Amino acid sequence: MNQSCEPRWPSIAAMTASAAERFPDRTAIVDGGERVTYAELYAEARRFGAALVAAGVEPRDRVGIWAYNGREWIVALLGLYQAGATLVPVNTRFKGLEAADLVRRGKVKVLVTVTEFLGNDYVEMLTGTGVDLPDLRTIVIAAGKPSGPGVMWADFMARATADGLAEVDRRSAALGPDDPSDVLFTSGTTGTPKGVLMTHRRTMGVGTDWVSMTGLSADDGYVLVNPFFHMFGFKGGILACVAAGATMFPQPVLDVDKVLGQVAEERVTVLPGPPALYQTILEHADRSRYDLTSLRVAVTGAADIPVELIRRIRDELPFSVVVAGYGLTEAGTASSTSPDDDPETIAVTVGRPRPGFEIRVTDSAGADVAQGEVGEIVLRGPTTMTGYLDDPEATAAVLSEDGWLRTGDRGRFDERGCLCIAGRSKDMFIVGGFNAYPAEIEAMLLEHPGIAQAAVIGVPDERLGQVAMAFIVPRSLEPAGRSGLDGAAVIAWCRDRMANYKVPRFVELIDELPLTASGKVLKTALEARAAGGSG
Repeated sequence: MNQSCEPRWPSIAAMTASAAERFPDRTAIVDGGERVTYAELYAEARRFGAALVAAGVEPRDRVGIWAYNGREWIVALLGLYQAGATLVPVNTRFKGLEAADLVRRGKVKVLVTVTEFLGNDYVEMLTGTGVDLPDLRTIVIAAGKPSGPGVMWADFMARATADGLAEVDRRSAALGPDDPSDVLFTSGTTGTPKGVLMTHRRTMGVGTDWVSMTGLSADDGYVLVNPFFHMFGFKGGILACVAAGATMFPQPVLDVDKVLGQVAEERVTVLPGPPALYQTILEHADRSRYDLTSLRVAVTGAADIPVELIRRIRDELPFSVVVAGYGLTEAGTASSTSPDDDPETIAVTVGRPRPGFEIRVTDSAGADVAQGEVGEIVLRGPTTMTGYLDDPEATAAVLSEDGWLRTGDRGRFDERGCLCIAGRSKDMFIVGGFNAYPAEIEAMLLEHPGIAQAAVIGVPDERLGQVAMAFIVPRSLEPAGRSGLDGAAVIAWCRDRMANYKVPRFVELIDELPLTASGKVLKTALEARAAGGSG
C-alpha cells in the first residue's frame, strides 16, 4: 500500500471525533431550515450510537439505512460507527422484496428508514413482503409518519443513557483500521447482489483520496446529489466532507431549481453528479437568474460523456476544477483525470491511476496486452475490497491472493497512459448514474407467470444515457392479444416489483431469442434489432 494514501485516523469514529475537535463551530449540515455544526453532529452521532447500544447492538453487528439523503442518514451513519457497528445501505429505489433480500442476507439488526418518500412507506413495503427477517430487531423511522412496528426517530434517540454513552466511547476507542466498516451490495452475472466487504481503512481511504483529488477544504460547501446508499454519495460525499470539515447540503431528490437556488444563496462551491445533471443545468431556461459564480469543483463519471458537454461545463459554468473518474464498489475510485486535462481527455478517458493504485489491461490468459489494445481491466490498490459477503467462491473468482481485482470491465491505455473504458462488465449499462445489470433484471422478469424467456439490453436515451429494453418470449405462443401479455402490461408489472431505473422502457415480444452455438443469448443481434427500430 502507498503510505501516502493511509488515512490519518484509525477509524471513521475517530475521524468524526477529530472533525468535531478541529471544526466545532463550522456548519456540518444544512438540511431544510436546520443547520448543524460539527460539534453538534458529533454529539448527535454519539447519542445515536448509545441508542443502538440500548437496542442490543453489539460491535460488528450490522445496521441498515434505507432512506433518502438527509441529516438523519448522516447522523445514523456516523453514529453506528460510534457503537462499533457495520453499515448496510439499501437503495431507495428498491421495492420491498429487493430490500428484504439485502436486510436478510446482511443480517441487519437495526434498520433506519422513512415512511413518506415519493409516495412510499418503506416500513409497510418491508413488512408486507412476508419475508422472514430473523435478525431484524428494531426499525427506526427517521422521517415520516408512524407505521407498523417502527420506532420514531426522537423516541429511539431518547433511549440513549449515560451508561450507553460511556459504552460508545469504549467501543469507538477500540475500533481499528482493519475492523469492518460497510457492506455495499452490488449485482453480478448471476443477477444476485453481492455484498462488498470493506474496512475502516479502505473506506476512509476513498473519502480522503476524494479530498486530495478535488482540493476539498473546510471552506467548501458540497451539494450532495449522489445518493448516500451509493459509494459516491457515502464515501466521496459524507466521509470526504467530514475528513475536510466541509459543509454538506444533502438533496433528497434532484430538484435542479432547488440546487441552483441553494448554490446562489449559500455560495456553494462543490457540485458533483452524473453528466445528466450538468446537461440539465446548462439547458435550464432560467439559469441566468442564479448567481453560480461560487462553483469551483465538478466531478462526474458513471456514463459516457460527450466532449461537447465538458467543453460547455468549462466555458459556460464557473467551475475551475472539472474531473472525471473510474470507480467501482469493490475498489473505490481507481483512476481520475487531472484538473489541467483538456476536455477531450476528461470526456473520453478516465485518466490515470489514483495514488497507491496499479492498473493493468490483460488478455484472457492474464498477460498484459500492448498499449492501445483492449483487454480486461485488473487493478490493485489501498481501497480494494476484502471480499464478498459469505461468498468465498465469488471472491476467489475476482480477487487474487496478492490483491489484484478482476473488474470484468474492458479498457485500453492510450499513448499518454490514460485509461479508456471500452466496455462495461457483465453487459452492465448505466441509467442516469445507476448501474443496471441485465442478468438481475432478466431474473426478475422470469418471475412473471407469462414469461418463458427474457433478454435485456441497454438502449440509448437522450436524458438518462441508457435505459433497459426487454425482449420477451411469452409462455404462450398465441398472439399477444389472446395470451394477455403485452409490453405495457409487462412494464406496469415491473414498476410494482423493481427499482424504477431497472424497469424496461421498451418491451418487444418475440417468438425466440437469438442464440450462439453454445446456447448463449446473442445480445449483439438484439442490439442491432433495437438500433434498426424493429422494437
